[in-house]
Amino acid sequence: MVFQYVAYNEKGEIVRGKVPAANEEAANDLLGYAGYQAISLKPYIPFLNVDKLRASLFRVKPGDIILMYRQLAMLLESGIDIVASLELLQEQSSNRALKKVLGDVISDLRAGHQLSNALSKHPQVFSPIYCKLLGVGEQSGDLETVLRQVADYMEKEVTTAKETKSALMYPAITFMVTIGVIGVLVIFVLPSFGGLYSSLGVEMPMAARLLIDVSTKLNDYWSYLLLGMLVLFGLTHIYFKTSSGRAKRDRLILRLPLLGRVCHLSELSRLCRSMSLLFRAGLPLTEILPMLIQSSRNQALSQALVEVQQDMIKGEGISRPMAKNKLFLSMMVQMVRVGEETGNLDVTLLAVARSYDTEAEDKTRSLISLIQPTMTLFIGAVIALIAFSLVSAMYSMYGTGF
Repeated sequence: MVFQYVAYNEKGEIVRGKVPAANEEAANDLLGYAGYQAISLKPYIPFLNVDKLRASLFRVKPGDIILMYRQLAMLLESGIDIVASLELLQEQSSNRALKKVLGDVISDLRAGHQLSNALSKHPQVFSPIYCKLLGVGEQSGDLETVLRQVADYMEKEVTTAKETKSALMYPAITFMVTIGVIGVLVIFVLPSFGGLYSSLGVEMPMAARLLIDVSTKLNDYWSYLLLGMLVLFGLTHIYFKTSSGRAKRDRLILRLPLLGRVCHLSELSRLCRSMSLLFRAGLPLTEILPMLIQSSRNQALSQALVEVQQDMIKGEGISRPMAKNKLFLSMMVQMVRVGEETGNLDVTLLAVARSYDTEAEDKTRSLISLIQPTMTLFIGAVIALIAFSLVSAMYSMYGTGF
């Protein structure tokens, strides 16, 4: 389950967020372990998530945030104070949603809040992990450097996501066009041949008869089929909105042949890089894990991190709990164990992230090189089947004297 909370942090400030846990008592324990005192704790209902709905309607793209971080770093280095810098960025921004968020951030800064605290009030726009890193930069007096590091990290994520999407775009478009062509042939072309052969009294071969029977059934019941597909899609969508549904969906994605491996490596790379950044900033595991759980894009991996956190509370460290879950690959577990023993966990985690990035890129290229000929063979086989059925029926017709 996922619980939505309102709590006091260690500074006495009110914070809001979500925490995955088995029950309310476990959620309360996790909040206390992270240094929060819960005011309100209730099950999270996605359908009533107004913040998420608002964010989807008025979206701030990652590219806008990256540009904002880089420009803010340059303005601060030039000697402009942070409020004036943000006012300038707000004025120059062409994104209405970002303008509104920056206005709220500026108001909080004028009220005496730090930048990291002001940004953390907008978790749909600014990741809690990055807000925490910016807080460390504020305390160390090196905010400009941290802003650039965060921008570099976000840019790496965006670039990787774009490369994967663009690589899979061609096979996806090819598949959709193929389905469309096959649909036109089966629904509109084949029935006309069936009527022709029936009027001539020709007995069609088995392959042609089966194909035309399927085509006829689709024509007769297409509305029911469409309605059934829409209902199934709606029910599946609703189920995947629940915590258990998202976890099963994400676990299924990770188990897909070929593509699942790429997704798995990408998620683990993102996890290791985030942990490395937070460790390098001097944050303890007690603060790092709740942020990783909250920011994870994969619900199955998020639940695995919750189990790791619960075992850590018992004093088991981090590598041993990770070894209990197959979602954490053996190389990652071994490197984490080495990092624990040597005290260089940030270095080993970054090495794992880079290794998984390279492997994911190689797997993506291999996947694309495999998908394209497979799609070509599939298209050829389907068209050949339809053509063979029609040609065999025509030969049958000629054989009867027509």
